[in-house]
Amino acid sequence: MSESRHPLRNVFLLATAQMLGSSGLTVVVILGGIVAAQMAPRPSLATVPISLAIVATALTTIPASLLMRRIGRRAGFIIGASIGLIGGLVAAQGIVRTDFLMFCGATLLFGSSMAFTQQYRFAAAESAPPDRLSQAVSYVLVGSLGAAIVNPQLALAARWLIPGTQYAGSFIAVSLLYAATIAVLTRLHVPPPSVPRPRVATDAPHTPFATPQFRMAVFAGACAYAVMSFVMTAAPISMHNIDQHDLEATTWVVQSHVLAMYLPSLFTGHVIARFGERNVMIWGGALLASCAGVSLFGHQLMHYWLGLVALGLGWNLLFVAGTTLLARSVDPASRHRAQALNDFMVFGSQACASLLAGLAVQLIGWQALNLATLPLLAAMIFTATRLRPAASTVAPVAPVPSESRS
Repeated sequence: MSESRHPLRNVFLLATAQMLGSSGLTVVVILGGIVAAQMAPRPSLATVPISLAIVATALTTIPASLLMRRIGRRAGFIIGASIGLIGGLVAAQGIVRTDFLMFCGATLLFGSSMAFTQQYRFAAAESAPPDRLSQAVSYVLVGSLGAAIVNPQLALAARWLIPGTQYAGSFIAVSLLYAATIAVLTRLHVPPPSVPRPRVATDAPHTPFATPQFRMAVFAGACAYAVMSFVMTAAPISMHNIDQHDLEATTWVVQSHVLAMYLPSLFTGHVIARFGERNVMIWGGALLASCAGVSLFGHQLMHYWLGLVALGLGWNLLFVAGTTLLARSVDPASRHRAQALNDFMVFGSQACASLLAGLAVQLIGWQALNLATLPLLAAMIFTATRLRPAASTVAPVAPVPSESRS
């Protein structure tokens, strides 16, 4: 049947690819520190592979987007998954050889691959009808929930796949997941974007990104990731190392946080369609701020659990709303450059926040760390309240030629 009879076919393909193609970074976050601790010349270097993966994601966002502007979404996504596949093989070889530098190189490849994967949400927005745009972005993020639940279990089950070498088999399994991602992506076809274009773009052709909607979308995404990463990275250290909660309790809180990040994606798109991006961004910022409020009441298990669940919910609302606003507000002719700049700012903020979190929680403590996020959140909420509704600033755009190579 024709593509037009299945308007969300690409969205479900991209959600599946998101689940499979997030495997590299997901497994690195869970196993990277454990594996690196066995190979690193000093214990203090055990977190370097995870940090390198996050930095690589930020640095690759612009080249990935510009490459896809030239060769098309499908070809670009397949290249990204191929980078991850190679990264899994390199990681397995590094573990077999007990080569710390090789393992670090593999995590750089995983991070670079993730820069392509993060743009699945933009391809979903370009594939969906205008009235289903927010749902399309939200559904793709549901794939991340599957990645967080399924992929680590598969990696752990395969850890002895190579006899005598623990965890090398985990990364062989990751490579197989990337191979499956490539198979899914070969069936992808991204049509011309069907999103509105701001009138201001025609008034200021030399500054296509200088619109309040674009600036707000970037600010929302960067704020969501910076606050979430800053608090989330510090949480296990504060819980387990400082407040002496056991590993099982710490793991439960982290898993609850991940569920709160992605499970709401089943309905976030409908909420945005009903109430608008601006209102949902304000609610998301308020939920993120409530995490700091909960931290003031104590350091018991339920305080951490409530705070981290609120953190996940707030991230979901703010990030999905920001992505939807970006898709609605950017001129289709400029979308690749706009998406590249957006993701560089968003994942650059994540990298900086995650690198600072461990030091911050040791120096100023859990409560002060949470309170330090409030000025940024207050600025984001205030900016969102002053944003004019997107419907009053946009006009329909004529169809543009499709990407001939996607």
